[in-house]
Amino acid sequence: MVKVGVLALQGAVREHVTCLQAPDVEVIVVKKIEQLSELDGLVLPGGESTTMRRLIDKYEFLEPLKAFAASGKPVFGTCAGLILMAKDIVGQNEGHLSLMNMTVERNAFGRQRESFEADLMVTDVGDDVRAVFIRAPLIKEVGENVEIISKFNDEIVAAREGRFLACSFHPELTDDHRFHQYFVKMVAQAKLKGVKSV
Repeated sequence: MVKVGVLALQGAVREHVTCLQAPDVEVIVVKKIEQLSELDGLVLPGGESTTMRRLIDKYEFLEPLKAFAASGKPVFGTCAGLILMAKDIVGQNEGHLSLMNMTVERNAFGRQRESFEADLMVTDVGDDVRAVFIRAPLIKEVGENVEIISKFNDEIVAAREGRFLACSFHPELTDDHRFHQYFVKMVAQAKLKGVKSV
């Protein structure tokens, strides 16, 4: 049994909870800092990254989230969650949590293509993973330790760096739960190896 939390400050929290549900997974909706200590892994959902950062600051989550990630526990960010995880953001002086060695661009697909769907090949997940893009960011560059696991039209839309996973799209808005199952497997493997507590 692993305990996976979904940060519930903003975004598609309920949908992530649904995708994560499995016999060997306890899903926890995270609204308080204290809840982080009981988790084996954490999902940062999509939403609006500026609003999410404001709420993270308001409820004093920033340093506890950084400590959670530093403890070696897996973190999965989707859309705005990806932006929170990036070390560099185009047009900003600094990142938010700065967990992954990558540069992202917000709303990279432009306002004219605010929403669309596509089937993607995602390494170790599947070659027909349904992805929903909503005003999606893009990963413009990655560092040497970051593995590119999916592209759309030659643009990077999903990446992994060790125990950190991020994608530009919303896998939680489909009936395809393989991406979440992949993250749960990451969490289970990390727990098996043992990570120090927060």
